[in-house]
Amino acid sequence: MFSGIQPTGDVHLGNVLGALLRWVQDQHTAQSTYCVVDLHALTIPQDPAELQRSTLRLAQILLAAGLDPEACTLFIQSHVPEHAQLAWVLQCTASYGELSRMTQFKDKSSKAGFVSGGLFTYPALMAADILLYDTDQVPVGDDQKQHVELARDIAERFNSRYGQTFTVPLATFPVAGARVMDLADPTSKMSKSASGAAGTILLLDDPKVIEKKIKRAVTDTESEVRYDVAAKPGVSNLLSILGACTNQSPSQAATGY
Repeated sequence: MFSGIQPTGDVHLGNVLGALLRWVQDQHTAQSTYCVVDLHALTIPQDPAELQRSTLRLAQILLAAGLDPEACTLFIQSHVPEHAQLAWVLQCTASYGELSRMTQFKDKSSKAGFVSGGLFTYPALMAADILLYDTDQVPVGDDQKQHVELARDIAERFNSRYGQTFTVPLATFPVAGARVMDLADPTSKMSKSASGAAGTILLLDDPKVIEKKIKRAVTDTESEVRYDVAAKPGVSNLLSILGACTNQSPSQAATGY
């Protein structure tokens, strides 16, 4: 099992429910490798000193959240040069069309003034992260599903051309909390880049601040509480969060109201 997290912005509720809680659980049931993916952060300009500080700070947070070095492997991506080396090989295995169809690239490149080449080839580096360790399971949020599917395609193509080399990975998802949405705009994903915003619950927020953000979360004018992402995105987001925190599906969480 392999999974990674970028050291940019602040750790928020989406990271906790979509990744960290599962990592802490899975480290005791599977051979688990977790990574602070600082190379991925370079797709946008970074201050080197600040990136170094945030990388080490995130590693500290992961250990404080419950990752046990005796039960799992935790490391910093740039400390293992094979990630970048394999990424180049996989870039040459993926097609231009496959990389250009990645929805995250299309979304981010349409908004950014400066679009780095690294943003375009990002999925190949992610594929290298996964395939380097013979990973068979990749716990991810919904927004990363397409990237894992590309990693599968690349692995299968490479194996077909050159012989059995890589394990073909499978994406796994939590029952709830795979994609936590912004509390103020439940049609958008909760983001680390929106640090301090009313719609983002940060891991290190004061409990009173968290309570205030939850109470001010966007819902709707109906009195009925039900899980319906299309018709009730705000309520559905809160039910998804509640379900993830109580080991229920969002629909099960709705039955208590």
